[in-house]
Amino acid sequence: MATVHNEAKKGDIAKVVLMCGDPLRAKFIADNYLSEVTKVNQVRNMFCYTGDYRGKKISVMGSGMGVPSMGIYVHELYDHYDVDTVIRVGTCGSFSKDVKVRDVIIAMGACSDSNYASEFELNGTFAPLATFSLLDIANTVSRSMKLDYHVGNILTSDVFYHEPNYSYKKWSNLGVLGVEMETYALYLKAAKFNKKALTILTVSDNLETKEETTSEERQSSFNKMMELALEVAYLDD
Repeated sequence: MATVHNEAKKGDIAKVVLMCGDPLRAKFIADNYLSEVTKVNQVRNMFCYTGDYRGKKISVMGSGMGVPSMGIYVHELYDHYDVDTVIRVGTCGSFSKDVKVRDVIIAMGACSDSNYASEFELNGTFAPLATFSLLDIANTVSRSMKLDYHVGNILTSDVFYHEPNYSYKKWSNLGVLGVEMETYALYLKAAKFNKKALTILTVSDNLETKEETTSEERQSSFNKMMELALEVAYLDD
């Protein structure tokens, strides 16, 4: 059943979906890692492709930027398309000199400055987490790939351009590894629908050291992250 944001029919989207903020990154994964690929959605240019990875049907789709956009698309995947697992493949800024540019972060949990969880009318603050089985697979595969990676907490922020007096150190002092803009919504929706979710990120810049990746370095690092995510998707059952 199509939605106002997704023209795919029931069965067009696989049970396991990789989600990228940038729809063109979804296209890159489909073009370079999947075979027998079909584009199943292009509404608002939020591309979704379904193909074969080592004999397993996998879809890859854009999510757009920010909590609201991720919330819409992942809600529909879980609720309308019977997707079981969503793995976010994205980038983040690091809060620590020990979490270097080009390192991979596997997000165990997500803090947030967003008000997104207010829709659940909870009498407290909900701490959304990754699905442990996916986290465990990602940890094992990362070791086998000999990646420079970290497992821990991240911050999902609604704000990209902060005011001059903003300090990320309040988060880093609590052990938060870095910042991005979508995972909090992904993990909340996974909890709501009792589905599986994991975020895998490449550090593209470091707020502490001011180091940034070049375009060539980002391409190489992103490939490692994509390959890790695909292996996790393949091993997910």
